[in-house]
Amino acid sequence: MESDFRNKQRKSYTIMRSVYDLGMGLLILCMGLFLLLGDRLKVDAIYRIVMQIDPLLKYIFGGMCLLYGGYRLYRGIKKDY
Repeated sequence: MESDFRNKQRKSYTIMRSVYDLGMGLLILCMGLFLLLGDRLKVDAIYRIVMQIDPLLKYIFGGMCLLYGGYRLYRGIKKDY
């Protein structure tokens, strides 16, 4: 009886953590893409914000966002918690 509850609790935690990692990974990946491609997208609000940032800082932070977002997606897909 107790092990069934623990298994159900562990399974629900794994699903919740996986959905959280997938969602945050997509959000961080999108942020990295907006930083790297914001000047080419020509969306007014994003274009104004992205153009104010130093280009070197923009590319470094955008690349880091892509790497970390990819890691979060990988961790969400792998589900090894």
